[in-house]
Amino acid sequence: MMTTQIRIDPAEGCWVARAEGAIIAESRAALMLTEGARAPVIYFPRADVAMAFLEPSARVTRCPHKGETAYFSIMGPSATVPDAAWSYEAPLPGVAGIAGAIAFDPALVTVERI
Repeated sequence: MMTTQIRIDPAEGCWVARAEGAIIAESRAALMLTEGARAPVIYFPRADVAMAFLEPSARVTRCPHKGETAYFSIMGPSATVPDAAWSYEAPLPGVAGIAGAIAFDPALVTVERI
């Protein structure tokens, strides 16, 4: 059985997440999670996320490598972006470094290093 290689590294520089014309997150303490050959995912510490714009969603999924995923919708001034962010509140031991951090769906939210 092949296991997926997961790495969590500091994401160098300043990272932002933008949705609905607003900066939802900005951090110099973000983490970059790389899982196998997939594109890296940036995780923002909650302290650096405008949590007032995030509403917990009813959607929950489970990743065999990271654990249960809780989703959030972004409540913008003119629209809601459903299930645009997620977090592992109690991740599996190998990825405990991302506990509570917020990641954003790159198809719905612009995440970039500035």
